[in-house]
Amino acid sequence: MTTNDNTNPGPVQTRTPVAVLGLGLMGRALAAALLGAGHPTTVWNRSPGKADALAAQGAVRARTAADAVRSAPVVIVCVSTYDVAHQVLDPLAADVDGRTLLNLTSGTPEEARRAASWAAAHGADYLDGAIMGVPQMIGLPGTLLLHGGPRKTFDAQEPLLRVLGGANTYLGDDPGLPLLYDMALLTLLYATGQGLTHAQAMVGTAGVSATEFQPHAASVFHTVLAGLFDAESARVVDEADYATEVSNISTNQLAVGHIIRTSRELGLPTDWLAPVQAGLDRAVREGHAADNPARLIEYVRPDSP
Repeated sequence: MTTNDNTNPGPVQTRTPVAVLGLGLMGRALAAALLGAGHPTTVWNRSPGKADALAAQGAVRARTAADAVRSAPVVIVCVSTYDVAHQVLDPLAADVDGRTLLNLTSGTPEEARRAASWAAAHGADYLDGAIMGVPQMIGLPGTLLLHGGPRKTFDAQEPLLRVLGGANTYLGDDPGLPLLYDMALLTLLYATGQGLTHAQAMVGTAGVSATEFQPHAASVFHTVLAGLFDAESARVVDEADYATEVSNISTNQLAVGHIIRTSRELGLPTDWLAPVQAGLDRAVREGHAADNPARLIEYVRPDSP
């Protein structure tokens, strides 16, 4: 894995022309960043009106997707799904030959791998990527973009990629890895968000506003929960070293039980906590009450008994 956080793309004698297919919020942000960096940019969207603002900034509005693809050696695809991407690109198989496709569409790792195989079969270089941010973050120094595909393709396009975000990370040859990381990080995001929402609802039953509660939530996140993200926690998982003198499975089983009972008393849903409770209960039944809760990964992995 290689990370480059240099936001200065350096001296460029001739800015690479780029075509952007898909002008949703993210696609428009990508095209605007490219225009701002001086790249000749052609844009296309099934709803042509979405190109108006970009055309006013100097983008070329393509009449068809084929016209857009033929206009540039590098084509960025940023549409809603991989099915939509194939609807757009499959009829253009002859046109992608010799071009580089940078696919920033959201989907699954297997969809990315199939798209890479399709591109290779039709003579195109291919990188799949995931943008770890919102459209307003495009072009900022700290914006993380994850990429997978041939190393030579990443190296050739890195100056252009740095226009889109300052922290480009090459994960390896597997074009599915960026979306695997993306889904893993989004899992963390949504699980954390659900926990915060539930916590706010809990204190709200006592008339405590989210604004009043937020400093306490932030404090716990940055102190107690920060330990979950340090190198030692990762080592515990990688080495299956579950001995602990801090907070064991038995302690956490009791805590989750208290949360569930309190939530029921308050009339709040508890179904989302059921898998957590089930894992802790199973670990205790199997004799692991004194272990680190990280042991629960053994019940989540696809090869778990």
